[in-house]
Amino acid sequence: MKIGEASRVSGVSPRSLRHYEDEGLIVPGRCSNGFRDYCRSTIDRVLVIRSLLESGLPVRLIREVLPHLADDPDAGADAVCAEFLREVERHRDRLAARIAVLSDQRAALDAYLGKARGVRR
Repeated sequence: MKIGEASRVSGVSPRSLRHYEDEGLIVPGRCSNGFRDYCRSTIDRVLVIRSLLESGLPVRLIREVLPHLADDPDAGADAVCAEFLREVERHRDRLAARIAVLSDQRAALDAYLGKARGVRR
């Protein structure tokens, strides 16, 4: 299928499909006229990529795990190496630290707004 149909089927924009290709996450076939040709397995891979991106994993880690998931898409964490899982844990921990900082900043802003609104009343 051409990129427009692949976009409709996968729910991923044509721009994102091209980006996944540029990042080496997918390799669509090519028609004789040079147009991209997406097969069902490429669409399935796009859905996995999208899911992993939505979970917050960076492209670097997704690129690393995709070959393992391609071997057995139902295997999940059992199919990936321990180092990858450690990388995911580190990424999660960095996100947790960022969330804590953002929560503190939000609390500080709430306190400021509370005081500022109290002064004006």
